[in-house]
Amino acid sequence: MIDYLSIHWLDILTTVLGLIYLLLEYRASIALWIVGIVMPAMDVYLYWTHGLYGDAGMAVYYTVAAVYGYAVWKFGSKKGQTKGEDMPITHFRRSLIVPATAFFAVAWALTYWVLVTYTNSTIPLCDSFTNALSFVGLWALSRKYIEQWLFWLVVDMISCYLYVTKGIPFKAGLYGLYSVVAVMGYFKWKKMMVESKA
Repeated sequence: MIDYLSIHWLDILTTVLGLIYLLLEYRASIALWIVGIVMPAMDVYLYWTHGLYGDAGMAVYYTVAAVYGYAVWKFGSKKGQTKGEDMPITHFRRSLIVPATAFFAVAWALTYWVLVTYTNSTIPLCDSFTNALSFVGLWALSRKYIEQWLFWLVVDMISCYLYVTKGIPFKAGLYGLYSVVAVMGYFKWKKMMVESKA
């Protein structure tokens, strides 16, 4: 048991932080960004040592993006938002679909190229896909678009599979849970969005 914990302690710790992050995201609490800075910083090492180089790079991005997300939720605003009001949950604007899709495609291609060219990644196609979609998902979360949950649902299901195959069991379980909560979170945010307009 001690040996098992000594091998998986970082996986366990980041999983616990992930559960806290998930609860805070579900509640649309700005505190999620604080956990969102600490957890991915630890994940950089965890993923790198398991050959998930795309995910390690993504964890660096998550750390920096969490600082951005906190700043946007704290100081940013949306059209129609009154002064002093928290940023409201809204739908993804249609005008953003084409640019977001184009960004995703370019990010996927570039990440794939980097993984194939500069690493010994054994799963570059899936690894680069989840990373590229995570860029879009994290941006959508920072703007409080309800559709961010749909992006994360896809990322979470694929990541769960990847972590099982790479021998990171606790993180795999966390992402399995993330998949379930992504569905619940979508409906929770939808309810919050309707209530804020009432």
